[in-house]
Amino acid sequence: MYSHMMVGSNDIDRSKKFYDATFKAIGGREGIVDEKGRLIYLHNGGAFLVTKPIDGEPATAGNGCTVGIGMTPEQADAWHAAGVAAGGTAIEDPPGVRGEGTPNAMYLAYLRDPDGNKLCALHRMG
Repeated sequence: MYSHMMVGSNDIDRSKKFYDATFKAIGGREGIVDEKGRLIYLHNGGAFLVTKPIDGEPATAGNGCTVGIGMTPEQADAWHAAGVAAGGTAIEDPPGVRGEGTPNAMYLAYLRDPDGNKLCALHRMG
């Protein structure tokens, strides 16, 4: 059912540096910028886009919104490190297992991109 996710940015070049680093850290490709100035990443039939808001107002992070990206624990660690090195901010607990010993255990890592959008690397342990 998933088709795409789009987040706003006030600086597409800065976002490209951040997202290229995080996606390349997990084996992805650099994003492309289309004729409308949107930054686009494609993988397995899904799309992740970064754009300046169409209404011309400043981009703001959605309060309560999180973009989750599935990956292995090793990829999550590489993704997190690449994101911090490329201008993101580590948030919440350090990358690691949450709910260890339970059927719902997950490996999680959280970042905010340079515009404040909340991102989560997730691997279900069970």
